[in-house]
Amino acid sequence: MLHPANIFKNLPESFPEGEQFDELLSRGGVTIERIISDGHKTPEGQWLCSGKNEWVVVLEGEGILEFSQNSPVRLARGDYCFIPAGCKHRVADTSQSEKTIWLAIHF
Repeated sequence: MLHPANIFKNLPESFPEGEQFDELLSRGGVTIERIISDGHKTPEGQWLCSGKNEWVVVLEGEGILEFSQNSPVRLARGDYCFIPAGCKHRVADTSQSEKTIWLAIHF
């Protein structure tokens, strides 16, 4: 049975433990998640690196992705980016004035 939902509903008011990650769907090796940032960034000197490809789009707000081997990328509402498996990256910054809502697809 289908259960419709809205990606802009049930947003947290506060973030006591950092960004919020909500798994929306996981099937056949593909995971889709909503990530909500509120001025969050990856701690200095820390890199993220996944064994899966990742495609992200900013639905609201903005963020800056840094890569160990490439120039930083600024993403605003509607902008998307493909991050290949094994690519070291980090969130350098997100909006301070509004929540940043990301949609990430891992495959």
